[in-house]
Amino acid sequence: MKKQKPYSVKKFINDVHLWLGLISGLVLFLVCLSGTILTFEKEIKGWFSSPMIVSSDVNFQPLSNIVSNVEQRTGGKVISITLPEATAAPYELRVKTDPTSRRGTAFEVHPETGEIVKPGKTPVDEFMMFMFRMHRWLLLDTSVGRPIVGVSTIIFLIISITGIILWFPKKWKWRNFRQGFTIKTSGNWKRINHDLHNTLGFYACVFIVIMGITGLCWSFEGYRDGLGKIVGAPIFGGNTEKFITVLEDEVEKISLNDVKSLTDKEFPYSGKITISLPLGDEGVYQIRKYNTAGWSPVATDVLVLDLYGSVLLKEFFSEKPLNVQFASLIKPIHTGEIFGIFSKWIYFIACLIATSLPVTGTLIWWNKRKKKR
Repeated sequence: MKKQKPYSVKKFINDVHLWLGLISGLVLFLVCLSGTILTFEKEIKGWFSSPMIVSSDVNFQPLSNIVSNVEQRTGGKVISITLPEATAAPYELRVKTDPTSRRGTAFEVHPETGEIVKPGKTPVDEFMMFMFRMHRWLLLDTSVGRPIVGVSTIIFLIISITGIILWFPKKWKWRNFRQGFTIKTSGNWKRINHDLHNTLGFYACVFIVIMGITGLCWSFEGYRDGLGKIVGAPIFGGNTEKFITVLEDEVEKISLNDVKSLTDKEFPYSGKITISLPLGDEGVYQIRKYNTAGWSPVATDVLVLDLYGSVLLKEFFSEKPLNVQFASLIKPIHTGEIFGIFSKWIYFIACLIATSLPVTGTLIWWNKRKKKR
């Protein structure tokens, strides 16, 4: 009678890796697949938009006229306007047509004519929203889908850690390690499938862990608050200081064009500008400017102006403490936008590998099951 091997720690880790993977495989496949597509969301939308022909910025409409025209045509309230770095590009205005809407609807506007050149939603926008809802909530109600995605993300983190442990060979020799770095394309399909799971999973593991740790901030509020306490800065908190305009009767209020000029004066570099418009008579202009030549295309400098053009706050991203910078960059770290197109390609490949892991892992289990039979 063959002596049965004792149940080892590595066997336990293998069982945890296997069964958690089988239980969460379908959810992880859908979340990773949608995340892969969303990596290049902006670029995909750009492919399906018509290029704009702009002759000269001399003929641009005043910003206040553009805002009034869009509000008149949409029947809503413009809450922000984004001015691109390139002159031959449309303005983006976010319009709140529904009081319950938090972000509003984006409209692209021609800077010369002030005409809306793109409807609020296109088929591509609807497809991307479909992918977004799948990624965040599995197309379910948020109260149901969000915790399911969150728990599956935790499981994926455990699978990633156990997978790395299982990747290490029993005997630490270079020949054994080398097998884990390469895919044996000359083998049969079962061997190739095993190597795809083992090797590609190893290369993508670091990025999967980063995406998982940051992604949990959207699933569990308690986790987000706890991570903020560990970091020492609130996640998604932004600037919590409240600003108001002290109204003066005999002082003339500045226009939106004046706001842009003051922003360029305070931040004398080239880059995209987003202006959040005042809410009410005592509101303020909150401006974010993206430095094109900066180390990250998503790092923003912040300027707050009152209705008369007085500077209430001027904040350079580079001067913030490192923990505050990290907390404010959680989203671009999760999406891959942190270093622009370079990091996006890395995240795209990592997400593509992550999408394949539930498939290749299930095939490995099925082949072993057939072998035992």
